Amino acid sequence: MIFGIGTDISKVSRFEKWVKNPVLIKRFFNAQEIVQTDENSEENLPRITALCEHYAGRFSAKEAFCKALGTGFTGLELGDFFVKNDKFGKPYLELGEKTKKIVRERVGENYRIHLSISHEKEFAIAFVVIEN
Repeated sequence: MIFGIGTDISKVSRFEKWVKNPVLIKRFFNAQEIVQTDENSEENLPRITALCEHYAGRFSAKEAFCKALGTGFTGLELGDFFVKNDKFGKPYLELGEKTKKIVRERVGENYRIHLSISHEKEFAIAFVVIEN
């Protein structure tokens, strides 16, 4: 049975100042989501654009998850749940212990979380379905 659905869209360019400020990245993303880079120069613009798409998609996934859960970000720590990719590149959400506890309290013990992320030039979108 579907417990909740959530979707979110982010403007990719919004994340340019985040990419250039490691403090913001560390605030909103888990270490496993952070792409290590030393270069933020203008010559590296294609790399910066790719990083913005990466973070926009993951941030949208976090927003969509919170909407599907029905809590918003209340009680959740952004670093305690994060996007990973399986061996085929399919994204999925990895939950830390605090987030698992909240999900179990709201959804029950047997749950599945489905995630889809897409990017298209200026925007990234994510869609989450939580089943119980």
